[in-house]
Amino acid sequence: MNGIVDEFGRALITVNVRATDDDRLNVIEVWIDTAFSGELGVPSRLIESLHLPQAAAVEARLADGNTVLLEAFTCQVEWFGKWRTVELIANSGEYPLLGIGLLTGHRLTIDYPQRTVAID
Repeated sequence: MNGIVDEFGRALITVNVRATDDDRLNVIEVWIDTAFSGELGVPSRLIESLHLPQAAAVEARLADGNTVLLEAFTCQVEWFGKWRTVELIANSGEYPLLGIGLLTGHRLTIDYPQRTVAID
């Protein structure tokens, strides 16, 4: 799986997401965030357009040490050629995030001079 490093230094890849087996495919660009322990974090405004089923809320500890309750949703993401059901966390950010929940078991290589991203 390959991506790019954009002009702001963000490591980005594109992933396919859908609500269910029978739902339409949505292509989203995600920012790789190794400080995020979840699988996917997506701005609330984008979740509405994906029509995802809501799951139970989850408690999360933020970087500043505060604990918050976040809305969680279920979706399927195409990950290395296979559809995988994951938990998607709603956030108030500007960009969808891909966390270490999906990176575990893979090698992440970010080459800033070449502006390339590879996940093996």
